[in-house]
Amino acid sequence: MKELPPAWPLKKLIGPSFIILGVGLGSGELILWPYLTANFGLGIMWAAVVGITMQFFINMEIERYTLVTGESVFMGMTRKYGKWIPVWFLLTTLIPWMWPGIIASAAKVLAVSVGMEYTKWWGIIMLLVVGVLFNFGSVVYKTQERIQKAIILVGVPFILGLTIWLSKSEHWLGLLSVGIPKELPMATFLAALAYAGAGGNLNLAQSLYIKEKGYGMGKYFGKIGNIWNEETEVTQVEGQQFKCTPENLSRFKLWWKRINLEHGIVFWFTGVITMLMLSILSFATVYKHPAVETSINFVILEAVEIGQRSWPILGTIFLLLVGIMLFGTQFSVFGSNSRIAGENLAIMFRHKGAHRQLHKFFFGFLWLQVVVGVLIFTLGFTEPLRLVIIGAVMNAISMFIYTGLILWMNMTSLDKPLRPANWRILAVLCAFVFYGFFSVITVVKYFL
Repeated sequence: MKELPPAWPLKKLIGPSFIILGVGLGSGELILWPYLTANFGLGIMWAAVVGITMQFFINMEIERYTLVTGESVFMGMTRKYGKWIPVWFLLTTLIPWMWPGIIASAAKVLAVSVGMEYTKWWGIIMLLVVGVLFNFGSVVYKTQERIQKAIILVGVPFILGLTIWLSKSEHWLGLLSVGIPKELPMATFLAALAYAGAGGNLNLAQSLYIKEKGYGMGKYFGKIGNIWNEETEVTQVEGQQFKCTPENLSRFKLWWKRINLEHGIVFWFTGVITMLMLSILSFATVYKHPAVETSINFVILEAVEIGQRSWPILGTIFLLLVGIMLFGTQFSVFGSNSRIAGENLAIMFRHKGAHRQLHKFFFGFLWLQVVVGVLIFTLGFTEPLRLVIIGAVMNAISMFIYTGLILWMNMTSLDKPLRPANWRILAVLCAFVFYGFFSVITVVKYFL
């Protein structure tokens, strides 16, 4: 038993949500929602707001458990539900996200932006850069936070300014035509709704990042250093508790208020603005354009239109920033995957002191993903549709499962004053039902 530390000021709390926002940029914000808008109009954007709002409430329940206990939700679920939990999260994290599709998109966009031909070597070099970047800082978490902050703080204002310049009032009014077009494939619509935000197991990495940032009871645990810096490796996988004294409860309420504000501003508000601005920009430039494709060429076409309607240099800068933001997404995806996989491996062998090897687990899984990606590029493979479908199904089913598990854990394992309020329970239950519905539809459509 330890005392809950005093709540930090909001300025000091900012950080973890930048990482999870960066993870979401490549899946929905940059590509999927702008593509759907270019084909079906802005009337579907209400669904993007609903999707990221559901993820906000799920993420806050993930943060609640770690704030109170100082341990990851993976450790909590293992203790609550059994030893199969780490195995499940190892498989459902690495398999769906191992394919280097995001870095391939980033490589193609960056190659086009500098006027060079895209080859496999662009992807290979960028994968190696991802691996090397994690060794620049002494602490892994700080490296991720700083890189993602820099990318977002440069990219988002540029996109906002570009959208305001090129759009007209009728484009913005398109947001009011709420509906679901009949010609929009339901599976595609539900997939976009599910991935309005990070998606899959990547949301769960928020638990690890607020722990290493030092939120609440996470103060009592160390951080993962780079592969050369073992002195910072004092992390444990099992947490601490605090008594529900009036002072601790007062501190908890202040912590809870401020971390909701941090995640609301950085993840929810910035995510919503980014999705809306990119979609309005897409609608204003390439709506119903006959050359719109499902591939990354759609973004390249958008950049050409931007250059023609303003200055060519702005189209080039747009492409360059999209490429960098996609690179940042792959950087954060690999980092989150490695952190989740390493944590679960350490939990599986925690009785043998495996937590002391967390930094080695992290870099082992990181370079495993890099090597697999390089191998895929070297062999000249393109992303097969079947693998994409399997990955989407695994992510949807995993979100459905862990949303229910975490909600029940918080409702039963935490002391009553620390449990979620009824309205938050209802919000997470709605997300649970949605992801379950999406999982059933996807399985029936593609596998039955």
